[in-house]
Amino acid sequence: MNLNNITVNTQSSIRIAGSKILYFDPYQIGEAVHDADIVFITHDHYDHFEPSSIEKIRKETTLLVAPESMKKKALSEFGMATAQCLFWNPGERVEADGLPVETVPAYNKLKPFHTKGKKWQGYVVTMDEIRYYVSGDTDVNEDIGKVRCDVALLPIGGFYTMDWKQAAQYAAQLKPKAVVPTHYGSIVGKKTDGADFAKALGQMDANIKVELKL
Repeated sequence: MNLNNITVNTQSSIRIAGSKILYFDPYQIGEAVHDADIVFITHDHYDHFEPSSIEKIRKETTLLVAPESMKKKALSEFGMATAQCLFWNPGERVEADGLPVETVPAYNKLKPFHTKGKKWQGYVVTMDEIRYYVSGDTDVNEDIGKVRCDVALLPIGGFYTMDWKQAAQYAAQLKPKAVVPTHYGSIVGKKTDGADFAKALGQMDANIKVELKL
């Protein structure tokens, strides 16, 4: 599977290019490109919801998608017209600009950083007949165990999320065609976590492609 259409800027700042240009949690965006069709936000931590980066990628028709629990903060801090914003709860099957979207609960099981009660979420977005799963900050839990996707973008840095060992075990159970590890090598996680993840997953399932973007 060709993953050249996927860029990971830093942390979990992801761009996926296809029939639409999708961004997930844009963070530390350098150049103002104004090319986003849809911007997906997983939760309101500073390294996932950064209005200054969104300003650099948004255009007049850009849609902003975020958890319903972020609605007040997103509208007050960002200033987009309400008609250009879509707010959903975890566990919904919806549509954004013609693309099927499934919202997936994203939370820690035993850590206090991303509690289930916050109602934050990852996304499965179907574009050009490929199902992309961007998990957001999450541990392995029963809700993400239900995901079905072709490409999974998963955090592996540990502390705030699953670590590379847990992510490899989850990916082996998930069985996507390809995985892009994220959320390591900057704020949390070592630079070597990506290679460690790829090696571990390869030993469990050599048929799953791993591509390192960080």
